[in-house]
Amino acid sequence: MHNDILKYLPYKSSFLFVDNISSLDIDGVVGDYTLKSDAFFYEDHFPGNPVTPGVIITEIMAQIGLVVLGIHLMISGADKDGFTMDEASFPLLTSTDVSFYKMVLPEEKVIVTSKKLYFRFGKLKCLIEMHNTAAELIAKGTFSGVIKNAAIKKEQNG
Repeated sequence: MHNDILKYLPYKSSFLFVDNISSLDIDGVVGDYTLKSDAFFYEDHFPGNPVTPGVIITEIMAQIGLVVLGIHLMISGADKDGFTMDEASFPLLTSTDVSFYKMVLPEEKVIVTSKKLYFRFGKLKCLIEMHNTAAELIAKGTFSGVIKNAAIKKEQNG
């Protein structure tokens, strides 16, 4: 439904953790991802009994709940501070505070729901939750991030 936003994500191949965006507006986003059993991180975490690492759970929450929403706000014109999104732009996670409640196993589908707390001066802060398909809470937390422009950095250093 809102999957056209996925073409703006800077992640490719093995590090893209968004399958579908089912709801997206200036106040929040809902999306999902199904963990692939052949993902690179399962081989050694833990051999014979794979469990999704917390850092991957955090990354899924950040990609769907913060990056997708941030890009949407930038390209929709909801940001009135003059920040723009182009091919040199990339998202940066600036802070997280996440609590974990359940394990996530290979082939499990997770649903991420994000609610915008604020978006000003190019900084986005969201309350993000992850649930499984049985609606059980897996993790929740507060995430903040910004979108930076690589071209500006090169000009400043150049």
